[in-house]
Amino acid sequence: MRLVHIIVIVAYSLLLTCQPKPQRLDQLRSDLETAMQGCGGEYAVAYFNLDNQESLRINGDKKYHAASTMKVPVMIELYRQAALGSLSLSDSILVKNEFRSIVDSSLYALSIEDDSDSIVYQRIGQKMTLADLTYQMITVSSNFATNILIQLVGGKQTTSTMRTLGAKSIEVLRGVEDIKAYEQGLSNSTTANDLMEIFKALADGRAANSSNSQEMIDILKDQQFNEIIPAQLPPGIEVAHKTGSITGVHHDAGIVYLPDGRSYVLVLLSEKLEDFDRCTEIMASLSKIVYDHVQTSATKDQR
Repeated sequence: MRLVHIIVIVAYSLLLTCQPKPQRLDQLRSDLETAMQGCGGEYAVAYFNLDNQESLRINGDKKYHAASTMKVPVMIELYRQAALGSLSLSDSILVKNEFRSIVDSSLYALSIEDDSDSIVYQRIGQKMTLADLTYQMITVSSNFATNILIQLVGGKQTTSTMRTLGAKSIEVLRGVEDIKAYEQGLSNSTTANDLMEIFKALADGRAANSSNSQEMIDILKDQQFNEIIPAQLPPGIEVAHKTGSITGVHHDAGIVYLPDGRSYVLVLLSEKLEDFDRCTEIMASLSKIVYDHVQTSATKDQR
C-alpha cells in the first residue's frame, strides 16, 4: 500500500476517533433525565464542549425567568461599550438609590434586606467605579449595582447585543425590583440555549474583545454562590459562572475549566421547584453527571 494511502487511512481513523459519539450523548441525556425525576419542577440543560464541539440540549428553547443570570448580559454590554470607547471601566458614577420603572417612569428604591450585597448601600451619596460595581453585580449578585449599570447601558441595547452573539430569545427589559413592571408581566427572560451562546462568546473572546472577555471570565470565576455547577466537582476545577434564584427558581450557567486545559459550557435552569434545597442538590448532581461524561469520553477517545 502506498504511503499516501496509509496517511489518508490513519487521518480518517483519527477523525472518527475525535468525533462525538452519539451513543454517549444518548446515555448522557438518559442519565440527566433520570436525575431530573428526583425532584418536582421543570428543568432545562444546555451543554457544549469547547474542544470537540459536542453538544446536548434538553428543553433548550424553553423560556424561563432569567433571575440574576441577566446580570451577565449587562456586564457584557458594559464591556462592549468600553471596547467601543463610549465609556471606561475606570469611570466613576454617583451611587443613588433611585430608579425609574419601565412602565411609567415612576421612582422606586431598593431595600438592603432584599439584596445579597451591602457594600453598594454603604456608598450611597458617594462615587464608585464601573469596574467595582460590575464586580459586585457578578460575584455577590448585587441588585443595587445591577440597577445602576443597566440604567447606564440600557436594557434594549443589552438585548440587541445579545442578538449579535447568537442569543435569539433572551430579553433584558429592566432592573431588579421594578414591581410595576413585574405586575404587568414584564420580566427578564432567557433560555438555556441563549445562555449557552453567551458563554460560548465569552470563551471565544467574541463577547466584547479578547482581552475584555478574559477580564469578564476572571470576574465570573470569583462567583461567591457555588451551590450548583461547582458543588460536586473535584478540587482543582475552575468555574466561571453566574447563578440566579427567586421563589421556586434556581439557575446556574458558566464555563467549566478542567486541569488538563479542556473546557465546556454548561447551563442548568429550573423553575416550579417544590423543595428548593433538595432540587438544588439534584441540579448539582446534573453538573457532576456532565463532568463524568466529559472525563469518560476523553478516556475512551485516547484508547
